[in-house]
Amino acid sequence: MLNVKAVRPELVTLLASGFLLLGFNLTLWQHLFAITDFNSNGVMLRVAFGVMLFCVFNIVLTLLAFRRVMKPLLIALFMISAGVSYFMNQYGVMIDAGMFRNFAETNATEVQDLLSLKLLAYIVLLGVVPSLIVWKIPVNYRRWPRELISKTLVSVGCAAVIGGIALLNYQGLASLFRNHHELRLMVVPSNYIGASIGYISEQVVSARKPFVTLGEDAKLDSEWSQHKRKSLTVLVVGESARAENFGILGYNRDTTPQLKKERGVIAFTDVHSCGTETAVSVPCMFSNMGRKDYSASTARNQEGMLDVLKRAGLNVIWRDNQSGCKGTCDRVTLQDVSNLKDPVLCANHECRDEILLQGLQSFIDNLDKDTVLVLHQMGSHGPEYFKRYPKEFEKFTPVCESNALNNCSRESIVNGYDNTLLYTDHVLASLIDILRSNQDNVDTAMMYLSDHGESLGEYNLFLHGTPYMLAPDQQKHVPMVAWFSDNYQQSFAVNTHCLQGERNAPLSQDNLFHSMLGLLKVDTKVYNPALDMFANCRGIYTDGVLANE
Repeated sequence: MLNVKAVRPELVTLLASGFLLLGFNLTLWQHLFAITDFNSNGVMLRVAFGVMLFCVFNIVLTLLAFRRVMKPLLIALFMISAGVSYFMNQYGVMIDAGMFRNFAETNATEVQDLLSLKLLAYIVLLGVVPSLIVWKIPVNYRRWPRELISKTLVSVGCAAVIGGIALLNYQGLASLFRNHHELRLMVVPSNYIGASIGYISEQVVSARKPFVTLGEDAKLDSEWSQHKRKSLTVLVVGESARAENFGILGYNRDTTPQLKKERGVIAFTDVHSCGTETAVSVPCMFSNMGRKDYSASTARNQEGMLDVLKRAGLNVIWRDNQSGCKGTCDRVTLQDVSNLKDPVLCANHECRDEILLQGLQSFIDNLDKDTVLVLHQMGSHGPEYFKRYPKEFEKFTPVCESNALNNCSRESIVNGYDNTLLYTDHVLASLIDILRSNQDNVDTAMMYLSDHGESLGEYNLFLHGTPYMLAPDQQKHVPMVAWFSDNYQQSFAVNTHCLQGERNAPLSQDNLFHSMLGLLKVDTKVYNPALDMFANCRGIYTDGVLANE
C-alpha cells in the first residue's frame, strides 16, 4: 500500500482552485475567448481574468480550510459543479436565481428527461474521482494560531496579486465587466452558490410577507343577466412554443395546418413573454404586476387573475398536464391529469396533451355554471421533443432522439421540435371543434398563449431559462391564438373583425390579466382598460349586427 506523505491545506486549496477554474468552466472559457480579440491585448486580458479568478477561489477556500470542513466542502463543490458544468456545456444555460428556481420547482418527469450517460460520466470523472482523491489524501493541519497566520498570509498575497493585475489591466477589465454582465453567471461554482443564496433569500422574504387579496370588489357586470346560455372560456397555457416556428404566424413550414383551416382563428403576431421559464412566466402572466414590476416573493403571497374571476362568481378550474401551476391555481379547483393511466395517451409517467380534452364533452353536457377552464400543456417541453407527440405526427425527419442536443444535428433538433408544434396544432384544433359543436347550447371561446419560447441551438443556446436581459428573442417571442364562437361574440360583445385588424399590435403577457377581466365583464378596481387587448374591439349588437362602441 502506498504511503502518501501528508500535505499542508494550502497546497490542497491551491490545487482545488486550479481544478475548479479549469475543470468546470469550459463554457466560461469558450465565451471569454469569443468576446476577446486574438491579439496580445486579448491574451493578456484572458490571463488576467483567469489569474484573478484563481486568486478569488484560493482566498475563499483557504479561509474555509479547517479540519472537518475542508474535505466535505471540496467534495460537495466537486459533485455539484460536475452536474452544473454538464448542463452549462450541454445546453448553454446560465445559472441565476431564476434557473435555480427552475431546478428547485421541477418534477421527477422533467428530471428524468435530462438524465444521460454523458451526465453520469461528468459526475464520475469530475465529481467522484477527485472527491475520492481529496478524501484519501492526508492533510497536515497546524495548530490554530499558526493556521490563522498562514491563512492571512495566503489571503493577503492573493489579494495583492488581484490588486496588481487590476491596476495593470484596468481599462480592459473594466470594459469587459461593464459590457459582459453574463460572465458572472458562467463562473462555476460562484454562479450556483449565488443563485442558491438568492433563491433562499427570496423564500425567506416570501414567508415573512402577509398574504394579499386582490379585487375584493370584483363582481360580474349587470350585462351578464342578459346572457341566454352558460359560458365556457378555455385558456390554454402552452409550453416552450416559440412564435418563430408557428406556421400560422408565417413560419416557412406548415406546423399549424389544422388551425389554418379553422374558421375564425385569430393569430397574434407580436406577443412577448414575462419570463423565459415556467416558474416566472406562469405566475407573472396570471398576476397584475407586469414584467417590469414582477416579484416572485410578491406573486407567491398575492392573489391573481383566477382568484379575482372566482370571487366575481365564475367557476374556475385548472387542468394540469405538466409540473403544476406555480401557485396560480392554489385557491381554485385543480385537476392533475399528468399521471393518469390511460393506455393510449399515457406512458412512462407522463401523458400526451390530448389527455387535457378527455371527458370535455361530458363536462360541457353537465355545465351548470359559467366556467373558466385553464389547460396547462406539456407542449414542446425539451430536451426530449420526440416524446411529446404520437408517432403519426412525426412529419419532419430525421429526429433527434436524445437529450444530448449538442450531439444531434440542428436539423434533427428542429424537426423534433416542429413535430411537437404539429401535435399542439392538432390539440388546439380538436378543442375548437369540440367548442364549436356545442356553441348552440353553450357560449364557447378559446385562447392559447405559450408561457415562453425555446432556443434550438441559436447562439449555442438550447432549451430556455436564459436571464431575460440576455435571452434571445426565440425564448421571449411567443404565439397567441384566439377563437370565439358566434354566440360568444354576441354575448360578450367581441368584434372579431376588429381583432383581426389588430393582430399585429405589440402585446405581452402583461395584457392577459386585464384582457380576461375585460372579456368576461368583471367589474373591479384592479382592472386596467389600457392593458385590455379587447378594449378597442368591444362592440354592441343591434339587430344582429356587431358594431364597435
